[in-house]
Amino acid sequence: MWLTLAANKILEDRVNDQDSPADSETSESLAEIQNFTLFVSSWNVGGITPPAELNMEDLLDTRNELADIYVLGFQEIVPLNAGNIMVTENTSISMQWNSLIRAALNKTTIGHQKAEVGESQKVYPLKRENNSTHFDCIISKQMVGIFITIWARTPLLPYIRHTSVSSVGCGIFGCLGNKGSVSVRFCLHETSFCFVCCHLASGGKEGDKRERNANASQILSRTRFPSDPFHCLPSKILQHDRVIWLGDLNYRIYLPEPTTRSLVNDQQWSTLLQNDQLKAELREGCTFEGWNEEEIEFPPTYKYNLDSDDYYGCNDQNGKKGKSRTPAWCDRIIWFGKGLKQRQYNRSECKLSDHRPVRAIFTAEVKVQCQSTEASENLVKMFDNL
Repeated sequence: MWLTLAANKILEDRVNDQDSPADSETSESLAEIQNFTLFVSSWNVGGITPPAELNMEDLLDTRNELADIYVLGFQEIVPLNAGNIMVTENTSISMQWNSLIRAALNKTTIGHQKAEVGESQKVYPLKRENNSTHFDCIISKQMVGIFITIWARTPLLPYIRHTSVSSVGCGIFGCLGNKGSVSVRFCLHETSFCFVCCHLASGGKEGDKRERNANASQILSRTRFPSDPFHCLPSKILQHDRVIWLGDLNYRIYLPEPTTRSLVNDQQWSTLLQNDQLKAELREGCTFEGWNEEEIEFPPTYKYNLDSDDYYGCNDQNGKKGKSRTPAWCDRIIWFGKGLKQRQYNRSECKLSDHRPVRAIFTAEVKVQCQSTEASENLVKMFDNL
């Protein structure tokens, strides 16, 4: 068995190293398309440190079919105050989030085993014969409050290559990281993926939408990954084969607040979405020209009272009216290009912050090199004769 695996690995390396036109044509003829499942989620956690007992299983939907790759983007994992804005990374906070994600993805489902008191950070790997449902973090990166972390099934790790990160700050002074993006690129087999996690300019005033569009344009123009002509690696976001953009895009609704609240109460999503700023950009704008978003059939994700199902600004229990914030779908997941099919788009009901997380499931087409049976057998014979 190990000889076959070694032979296959040598064949794969030889195919990957080929760079002549003739070799490329041969490689193309030996490729097939396989489908992989991506889980993508975005959550603005409002600067709240995750409690040790936070259960991520609802957000990750681990009780249903597990995906092949999990991409999680967060905004405001630290409060966006003056001190934190000057510190690009707070590894203790990002490690806490990764620990909770690891525990949820790899938790033992047999017997529904749970962590004991004081052991909430322990990992309980799934006990499967081929370990196919164990997940490892392939890359994670933080810029101030923006944090992206990507996890993949362990058997996929040998086929994930060329991981890299590009961060763009476009907040205060047009460069600080209180707003901006962290983008991650990698190749799965022969297909390149790019995930853009962002936090765009906030506000519902006239002109705030233009600033959001400007942020997005800066992210597209300033994001750069290491290029490698030998491996045909793209350097810009839109040059990748599969591109997904997630985050707190902060787009609002072009309606007066009383009208918006009334329509939200009546669950008139289609009327609200006809006046949604991002939907207008997707239909008519130039910033997100060519991008796609699945139909939204869930309530606006912003802004809630903490640990409550009430939108901020509603009358509290004492009848006292709080500061107003018009409900909006600030948190979004969109994609660009071909080879992606979105199967699910909904939200989780985690009440830790004033935002509700959004999540999506995609089927992604991936080009996989077929292995030549005859060549593999010849290599095995060669090893046998050593």
